[in-house]
Amino acid sequence: MIRGTTARSGLAALGAATAFLLSGCGGGGGGNGSAFIPPVSGGTSTPATNQGKSGPKVLVVEIDGLTHAALRDAVAQGKAPALQSLRIAPAWTGGVAGTLSEQPTSDSQGWATLLTGTWANRHGVRGNGGAQRIDAKLAPSIFAIAKQNASAGYKTGAVTANALYPALLGNEPGAIDAAVDCAGADACVTDRTSQLIDAGYDLLVAQYGAPAAVVANSGLKGTDYQQAISDTSAAVGKLLTRISQRTANDSKEDWLVILTTGHGLDAFGTSAGLQGVADKTVFIASNKTLPALPAVDTAAPTDSTLLRLAAATDIAPTVLRHLGATPAPANYAWSGIALQGATSIRELSARTGADRDSVELSWKLAGTTNVPVQILRDGKPVATLAAGSTAYIDTLEGVKDSNFSYLYTVAAGDTALAITAVKPVPLPPSLLNGLVNYYPLDALPALDVKTGASTLAPWAVDAAAGSLVDDDGFKPSFKAKALRVDNRIVNAAGMSGYRLMQTNDVTTDPAVTAFTIGFWMRTDATCTQGVGYGASVIANKNYDSGSNEGIAIGMFGNCELRFNTGLGGSRGEISGAHFLSAGQWAYVAMVIDKSGLAMKGYAIDPAKGVQTGGVALSAALVAKLGGLKNGIGLNEDGTGLYYKRAGTSAPRGAMDFKRLRDLEPRAYRGRDQEHLPGRPSPVDAGALTHPASLTPHTTQESIPMQLLSLAPRLIPALALACVLSACGGGNNGGGGSGVPIAVTPTPPAAQPDTSVKPEMRCAP
Repeated sequence: MIRGTTARSGLAALGAATAFLLSGCGGGGGGNGSAFIPPVSGGTSTPATNQGKSGPKVLVVEIDGLTHAALRDAVAQGKAPALQSLRIAPAWTGGVAGTLSEQPTSDSQGWATLLTGTWANRHGVRGNGGAQRIDAKLAPSIFAIAKQNASAGYKTGAVTANALYPALLGNEPGAIDAAVDCAGADACVTDRTSQLIDAGYDLLVAQYGAPAAVVANSGLKGTDYQQAISDTSAAVGKLLTRISQRTANDSKEDWLVILTTGHGLDAFGTSAGLQGVADKTVFIASNKTLPALPAVDTAAPTDSTLLRLAAATDIAPTVLRHLGATPAPANYAWSGIALQGATSIRELSARTGADRDSVELSWKLAGTTNVPVQILRDGKPVATLAAGSTAYIDTLEGVKDSNFSYLYTVAAGDTALAITAVKPVPLPPSLLNGLVNYYPLDALPALDVKTGASTLAPWAVDAAAGSLVDDDGFKPSFKAKALRVDNRIVNAAGMSGYRLMQTNDVTTDPAVTAFTIGFWMRTDATCTQGVGYGASVIANKNYDSGSNEGIAIGMFGNCELRFNTGLGGSRGEISGAHFLSAGQWAYVAMVIDKSGLAMKGYAIDPAKGVQTGGVALSAALVAKLGGLKNGIGLNEDGTGLYYKRAGTSAPRGAMDFKRLRDLEPRAYRGRDQEHLPGRPSPVDAGALTHPASLTPHTTQESIPMQLLSLAPRLIPALALACVLSACGGGNNGGGGSGVPIAVTPTPPAAQPDTSVKPEMRCAP
């Protein structure tokens, strides 16, 4: 019997017109479930005649909380007899730690990767909240791609127990013909999926949650967990029986079945989304022999060799190849390979060359390797390499385009694999337009190009903590120096570091309604200052406590940056959101909107991508932004004695600061082509007006890939940018922060935009 009901919230985004609730499902916990599905016939009995068309069909089953080891044990002990015929292999998820592909090993990210064959830098799902959506433009789901083959007429369905999952596809209305939310009831998942199999659906994804629901309390060896595995295996067995009946009725039906999980678990049966081997270990099990699926029926590695095996991103291209929907290499954007291929491409990596003007690609080949290798950049062939080649250097000197990243595809034989790479791109000289303070830092003492607007010098004349360092092998046209501030150089009083003194302090000037302090920085090779009490990267306060009056950016364990304001008894702080790669150049920006009572922090790292965070500020905090009113310390606080007071609890060391110089002009896409990173367009600050905009409204892919590409070429200086209340108003607003320093006025707007922005400016 079928009766109408109201669909669960979040499913409406899937765009189906009618909601149906199928009754008679067990499982408890709201086990009836709700669904956007058309009525389908079929009950508990197996039909003797197939509905729907013949041909290739796919069932993907994802079981939350089921580990590879637990699955192998259950099969070996006869507790999962229905799964004994499957070929089970260890695999990995979570992207590659320390690269653009890194993502949390959590539920929503695992589900997005399963459905798109990409990591978070493309699919865009970085959290577990209900507002998360897959970026359908950069990472269309397997449902959407299957639907693109209109002549095949594929019918698609998804049946889920986890309430978070349906909403992830909210950007793809119409991609799923039947979307069923079982509200946590696994029995509903079995019943609804069985009905859709019987109805002749061609692409089905079913998701179970019972093992995950009990493992945290039961533990990996607990009775409840073992029972949940056994029950779920039996449920999947019912689906396999349904498929077997269909193939018995029609030998032309060709089913691919894949069983997997979203992420691994630690030894306690929990997951914190980390990059540990146990967290990253998943599995791929199939009813078919897949030539490019290694390590079948073996235990999972317990070290980094796990990344030599199949990845969770391989599932989507494998599914679509079975359905005949694999794109040509020119359109291949998946971070995985189709496991049916005779040639296997693994461990594809991309990095900026040591000359800062090339991209170095490397990979491993297996299977049939005596085939030429083709390299494509954004879908266009750039090289054909000899058979068995495993590396290529793409020299970008002379390449003229406005891209800030490239999608590289490596194709060999019948297999392809894609990766996004940062492109080293110089910025146009228009960076200097409208600046109030600017320090090239190509010589010492540091001089502000805007004479008289500020000074930048050591805290103490007898503690010359600054020196110039080289550019790490940049090509001649990009060579420059950078400022190293080494606070191990101290005077007798223990004073060290550098100090920026502004003629007009933007933190206290009432005419400045918002400002940005931005700078390129580099830690030492191991981020040794990020321990104990933490390091003061910049501060105008006494940083013994973050609650003290003023602003600061501190560095702590795991190279974490914290953006801080205080008023003398409380603080407004962004923590746990920004992490640097030790020894690598990164762009850091603190954005404070005084009138909007908000602060945002940005850390644009060449490996970890763009990391953002924000916090609301009280009027009292804004009133105390000026701190000690004694300048802004670099690798020190607003006293010049932070490390003296902290002693061994805050180790001394060196930090490098730099900005850019001698950059070739390059047109920027968008309405305001002269805008630079960190400068939303005054024409439309709330939208993506150019690829390098720092506005939080940009897409996940555009920020990380495009802004990151600038880091390797940004040469000396630190930047502070201010937004004044009116164009050309005031006394230029002050500025300063130990290196590029910009104070730029805000143009009048037809409709005020209250969002926090890194910086806006008027034409000079």
